[in-house]
This record gives sequence, structure tokens and C-alpha cells, in this order.
Amino acid sequence: MVGINRADTAVVNLASLDLNLLVSLDALLQERSVTRAAARMGLSQPALSASLARLRRHFGDELLTRVGNDYRLTPLAVGLKELARIALSGVERVFTAQPEFEPGSSTREFSLVASDYVVAILGDTIAALLTEEAPHTRLRLAANTPSIVERADQVLLTTDLLLLPHGFVTDLSHRDLYRDEWVCVVAADHPVVDAGLTVEDLETLPWVATYHGQTASTPAARQMRMLGIEPHIQVVTENFLTVPALVAGSNRIALLQRRLVDQFPPDIGVRALPCPFEAGPLLEAMWWHPVYDEDPEHRYLRDVVVRAADQAVGSGPASIDLTNSDVHEK
Repeated sequence: MVGINRADTAVVNLASLDLNLLVSLDALLQERSVTRAAARMGLSQPALSASLARLRRHFGDELLTRVGNDYRLTPLAVGLKELARIALSGVERVFTAQPEFEPGSSTREFSLVASDYVVAILGDTIAALLTEEAPHTRLRLAANTPSIVERADQVLLTTDLLLLPHGFVTDLSHRDLYRDEWVCVVAADHPVVDAGLTVEDLETLPWVATYHGQTASTPAARQMRMLGIEPHIQVVTENFLTVPALVAGSNRIALLQRRLVDQFPPDIGVRALPCPFEAGPLLEAMWWHPVYDEDPEHRYLRDVVVRAADQAVGSGPASIDLTNSDVHEK
């Protein structure tokens, strides 16, 4: 058969495999250096070199090739890099699983992927709850990127939660957290502050856009384009918190979330104005891989995030009913 070799169809005898090789493989592919990988694992360089030799024999591939003073991953190694991380994460979860989860004694690291906007709204409350209830755990907050969203189903095999509005991912378990609304942000002394924004202003003023690209945008920006409003993009940033500095003192305009704008100090140099078009609400949610639906540790983390959202947004007009159960979208 064209394109299929023996390795493609061979059945791997898992009982004969040394799982320590998976740890070595992950370290080698992540570090791209035998020396650094050995230090990371607490092994001697000769010991890890022996593991690399065994891995090369198993895969029939060099995996790491020397180019000058550096090592580069072979095409096969590039493909294995994320698979090894996912596999190792799964093994760790299997062998650290317990019948019941005790937050007070857990040393687990919880990982969340979120934009700086969500971290500004919920981050300190989530951290405070974990500090109080699970003081030995660690919270890792990773920045959201378009590439992560595109590979959400894969990323969420090794990351606990993705905090993201509706409209980007499907076929994942999720729970709604809170509502927000979009506002237009301009310099505090911009002439449109007194007159109010018009659709013509949106088409003629230069824009600071967040997550702008073929597959990246905010829901409000997509809605604006669907209405036939084509903005002139002058600056692109992937951090909502950088927008005020890029708008203040200029004639630029941007879209931001009302809850984030409400946190800005009064002397930041920008003003929020109502959008002159129907931007639609922002419904923030947390997303996770269905494989963790019943995982006790994961369920605890989800409960913490729900409680953090309830505390952070209170009972204002942008809050939502959080009494609904977790949802698994089909």
C-alpha cells in the first residue's frame, strides 16, 4: 500500500515499553538538548544519552540532529513533541488519581488559559480561593492565543481550562460564567466624546484592534463587519490591557469590555462611549475536554472558577444564573 510502512501498522506491545522513556522523550523534545534535558530530569548526561539511543532505535529516527552547536528536531520529532506532552500528562493524571480529592492536602498545579481581560476580572479571586482552600496547590495562568483556540481540543488534554467567550469553540464541555458588554474607547479629549459616536466615525477613525487576523477577532469586531462596517486598522495588539495606552492622546478608537474599562483609573486618559451598532453581549465561559467531566480534581477547580465569577461580578445586570449544571456540547 502506497504511503504505509510496517511501522504504521505494527501493534505496539505496551507491556514491553519502559514508561521512563516517555519522560526522557518529553524532556529531550522540549529542551532540544541532551545536557539541558538531563539537568531537568536530574540525570547524568551519559544516562540520558543512553535513553536517546534507545528512543532512536525504537522510532528508527534520529529525533535530534546536531546543527553547529545546537540540536534541531527532525520532522518526526516535531510531530511527537505535543503527542509526548499529552501522553505524559495523561500518565501523570492516571497515577496521581485518588478516590476523593482533598484540596487542603493537594499539591496539584491547576492550569488555565485566558486573556489578560479575564485574568483582570477573575484572576485574583480564583487565586484567593485556592490560597484559602488548597494552599499547597499552584495556579498557572497562560496567555490565550489564536493558535490555542484553533487547537483547543488538543490543548485541553494538557491544560485544565480555557476561559473564552462563546462563538469560538464547539464540541467541548463548558460552563457559562458571566455576561459583559462591549463599549467603544476613545481618548478622553477626543471631539466625539461630546457629540457621540456614529457609524461614519467607526469607518473613518483609525482603530486599535485586538486579535485581528483571518481567524482571530473579538465577537464585537466580527459583528461590526457582518453589519458592513469596515474599520481602518492602524494598530493590532493581542493584549486588551495595552489598548488604553494606544488610544490615549490619539484619534484612535477601540472596542473593549465594559467590566475591564470600569477597572481603569479615572486619569488613564480614555473614555468609554456606547457602540453606535448592536454589538451583542459577551458571554464568558470556561471550556474543558470531556474526558475530565467526572474527574474530582477538575470538578473542584471548575467549582472554584464558578464561585470566583459569582464573587467578581456580584449580582449586577451583567451577571447570569449560575445554578445550571455543566454542559457537554455535542
